[in-house]
Amino acid sequence: MEKYAVIVAGGSGLRMGTSVPKQFLVIRGKPVLWYTLTAFLQAFDDINIILVLPADHIETGRSIIRSTSHPDRIWMTVGGDTRFESVQNGLSHISKHSIIFIHDGVRCLATPELIRRCYAEAIDKGNAIPAVSAVDTIRLMTLNGSEQIDRNRVRIIQTPQTFFSDLIKAAFAQDYNESFTDEASVVERLGVKINVIEGEDTNIKITKPMDLLVAEKVLEERGFE
Repeated sequence: MEKYAVIVAGGSGLRMGTSVPKQFLVIRGKPVLWYTLTAFLQAFDDINIILVLPADHIETGRSIIRSTSHPDRIWMTVGGDTRFESVQNGLSHISKHSIIFIHDGVRCLATPELIRRCYAEAIDKGNAIPAVSAVDTIRLMTLNGSEQIDRNRVRIIQTPQTFFSDLIKAAFAQDYNESFTDEASVVERLGVKINVIEGEDTNIKITKPMDLLVAEKVLEERGFE
C-alpha cells in the first residue's frame, strides 16, 4: 500500500513568545520539524512526505529537508489561511490509492512505532486516531456554572490521524465548518465511525516554553545528540 504523510507546519510563535515559528525552534541542535520528519522517514522505507509550510518559510523548509536522511522522499507545498485549507493543499498532491497520515509539524516526539500502529489500524478499520486518557479532573462549563465529567470517558486527541486516501479526500471536499477542529471531525461529518487507538503520553504538541524542556529531555533519553 502506498503511504503518504501530510505534515502541517503553519503555526506561529505567538504562544511560545518567540519571533521564530515553533516548528523551527532548535532542540538539541536540530529544528523541531527535523525530528517530526525523521520519525516518519524511520517508520517506513517507502513513505513519501508532503510538508505544508507558510509561503515565507519555504526556503527554511528546504534547508531542513536537505538535512534529513532521505530528502528525496519529501516535497513541499504552501499552506492556506486555515489548517483546513492547508490540509486540503497537501491532499491535492496525492492521487494514488494510499494510506495518508496527517500530522502536526510540532508533534516532534511521535515515535515510528506509533506511526506504524496507526497504519496497521487504518488498514484494518479505515482510520486510526491516536489519543491518551485524561489524568486531571475535567469540568464542563455550562450556563449554570460547571459540572464534572467522568474523565474515564474523556480522551485527548493526538496526531498522526490516519485514513484511507479515498475517505480523507472525500471528507476534505466538503465545505469548511467551524466544528472541524481536527481531521477526525471532518471525516465524522460524512457519517464515518472514528476509530480511536492508544496514543503516546510523550506525543505532545510543542506550544509553550515548558514543552521545549520536556521535548529536550525525551530526545536526550532516546539518544539524540
